Amino acid sequence: MVICLVFFTAGVGLRQADRWWFSPRRGRRRPATLRDIRALQRERANNVTPALLLAGHWLELVGWWLAAARFGPFGWAAAAVAGAVTFRRLQEISHFAVHGVLTRSGRAGAVLCEAAAHVPLGFVPVPVRRQRHVREHHPNATVAGADPNLRELHAAGLRPGVVRAHFLRALVFPLTPAGATATVRGLTDNIRTSGGRWWRLAGFAAVPVALGAALGWQAALFGWMVPRLLLYPQLAWMSLLVEHRWWDAEPVAGPPAVVEAARCLRLYPNSPAAALLARGTWLPYGDLYHYAHSAHPAVRWNYLPLLEKTTLGTPEYTPDALLLSESAVVRHHFRALTRTAGGATVVR
Repeated sequence: MVICLVFFTAGVGLRQADRWWFSPRRGRRRPATLRDIRALQRERANNVTPALLLAGHWLELVGWWLAAARFGPFGWAAAAVAGAVTFRRLQEISHFAVHGVLTRSGRAGAVLCEAAAHVPLGFVPVPVRRQRHVREHHPNATVAGADPNLRELHAAGLRPGVVRAHFLRALVFPLTPAGATATVRGLTDNIRTSGGRWWRLAGFAAVPVALGAALGWQAALFGWMVPRLLLYPQLAWMSLLVEHRWWDAEPVAGPPAVVEAARCLRLYPNSPAAALLARGTWLPYGDLYHYAHSAHPAVRWNYLPLLEKTTLGTPEYTPDALLLSESAVVRHHFRALTRTAGGATVVR
């Protein structure tokens, strides 16, 4: 138990360096405009605290792997859930590296992103992700035939006219046999997409193999395989569902804030407790503030809440729940998918 706590404490402590360094509350004057925020971000950009941030998450993972090896079923469950949450955090940190705002040097950000997230988690190379996310998704969010994220939702069965049973199954698609198969197929495709296939495959396999050799099959299975193949994909899927009004966004013209206000959503604007839980688990590092990110993708996550408060406000759709209210995201998506051209809603 003591050694687990040592790794947890060290990991959390390392992560705070980046949080403190970029905090908008640190300093004599709090930035009040987009220009102020960008200037402060440029002033504080560095290559050291992001490395400490990523190292901190990996140290925490070591603590959870030790728990899986030592504390039986409780440790297995804790390691699986914590591993999935940590993988989501690594995904989001690397997402900001893809946008070029994780570090001062874009090259340093790409190297950190590859070493700490893309290679061990089996993601595509950074340039491929940048092409798909920055150049294809951002300008074309919610546009059928152009947005790769929307194609992913369609492939899981979320299409106009979907029946209720298929819709509910699609909400947990990564946990279904078809979804797990798609995850494995996606990992294979990611490695095939890579130029250096052999070393990326070796890098992806290295962690579970080392875990099994050092700590036993329990650590490898519950500390790596279950979160990577099942739980993390489900958390990432939930995040994808709450990024946009995927099926009823009205195209508008204007500056980025106006365009994104029509097609983004902002979850939990009036529920601090639910927002805090989401930010700590499945919507980490600015993912809860997807509208602010979509409007200004070159702003680091540390400043998105301030940007929303001082400059942007919230988009048109601000649901207070994911599942259980009239305005909940899931109900909103289902109504959009089952609405006929004449405006009636078909419920099956």
